[in-house]
Amino acid sequence: MLTAHALVKTYGPTTALAGVDVVIRAGEAVAVMGASGSGKTTLLHCLAGIITPDSGAVHLHLPGERVPVNELGEGQRSRLRREQFGFVFQDGLLLPELSAVENVAIALMLTGVPRQAAEQAAAGWLHALGLAGLEDRRIGQLSGGQAQRVAIARAQVTGARVVFADEPTGALDSRTSAEVLDVLLASTAQAGRALVVVTHDPQVAARCDRTVYLSDGRVVPDGGTPGTEQVGVSAGQVPAGQAGAPTGYRS
Repeated sequence: MLTAHALVKTYGPTTALAGVDVVIRAGEAVAVMGASGSGKTTLLHCLAGIITPDSGAVHLHLPGERVPVNELGEGQRSRLRREQFGFVFQDGLLLPELSAVENVAIALMLTGVPRQAAEQAAAGWLHALGLAGLEDRRIGQLSGGQAQRVAIARAQVTGARVVFADEPTGALDSRTSAEVLDVLLASTAQAGRALVVVTHDPQVAARCDRTVYLSDGRVVPDGGTPGTEQVGVSAGQVPAGQAGAPTGYRS
């Protein structure tokens, strides 16, 4: 689904990535771990097309198309992030003045979907993720776990093939963290999408299929064990999102 080869990224005298190779497969959850400053977030940002590496290559593999992410212009990468990538952050980054359904629908509206259709699709995702009846509540009226479910719905309502999660449970208590991770895994990897999770939490990493460890910008041998625990939302409960894969990203 997503491959990176020999990624190098420097900031002045600091080397954030020093020749990183990564392969992310469809239906796979991959945790990225390492100490602060190891290059975790830089790797996520390069994979997602938020920044471009100084050298190396990132490719998104779509049906019939191999998209060179790092070679795209800013506008093309923005479109790619809107349509093929989804994002879940530690603090959600939701819009507090909007309702739950509006926060999810706005992701579709940015791709040109009319508001009514976007809100219908958004409501379907919220229902699938356990938020039926809470569609009209503003973010401040939701618990931390509920707000993260809204963020998970927003990340995938466009039919994103790859979801990037940066410390998605970092601001939650242990019980809520487990529940949110259940939903995140079930709606992504177990539904055939790819999930990349940056985390400091070994319990979160253990739930993923494998772990990539970074140290000083390099991948180091790991002792991780694939997670096998099943989660509470079946893939069949989750809407399939927008059908088809937009093309035309190639420079």
